[in-house]
Amino acid sequence: MTHYERMVKGLIYFPDDPEIKKEQVPFQDKLWEFNQLKASDIEKKQQYMHEVFAECGENNYIELPFRANWGGHHVHLGSNIYMNSNTTMVDDGHIYIGDYVQIGPNITIATANHPIDPELRKRGLQYNKDVHIGNNVWIGANTIIVPGVTIGDDTVIGAGSVVTKDIPSHVVAVGNPCRVLREVSEHDREYFYRSEKIDWEELNELL
Repeated sequence: MTHYERMVKGLIYFPDDPEIKKEQVPFQDKLWEFNQLKASDIEKKQQYMHEVFAECGENNYIELPFRANWGGHHVHLGSNIYMNSNTTMVDDGHIYIGDYVQIGPNITIATANHPIDPELRKRGLQYNKDVHIGNNVWIGANTIIVPGVTIGDDTVIGAGSVVTKDIPSHVVAVGNPCRVLREVSEHDREYFYRSEKIDWEELNELL
């Protein structure tokens, strides 16, 4: 079994293997070009996402710069996703993101990990575990999501969190390590910030 095949299977492998680098470096070059685009280059941004990403739905937007080990080649995007600036995706493994996801600034989503054994680390070995993010998730600024984590639908991850374990659907979770704070409730349909009520009647007219 080659190192590339081991990488695909989620086994320990050598990421600097020549076969892997031959596949990876062209995507890194394309990512460099992507990060030179202007805010007004909307069509070119869309073209990049549809050509390079593993999957890409519609109406997705990325604030540059964007960082990814494979240029996003192992990223699967749904539709209506917004990524703020300085999103880093360590996409040696696959990252699956559902529809209507909001990603704050300075977010890291990592799939690559390294063995605890010091001898294996000295040899530069690693392994990858996929990350899954559900629909309508909001990830607050400066959050880190580690390899192998799943986040359920409609969940909010508070700013500065380190997500080390799976987080269920329909909750607010925060902290290091990230823990469930509470469920999303009817209170959240009445108040948008502390004691400030949502003016549903006027808001619906505008929408």
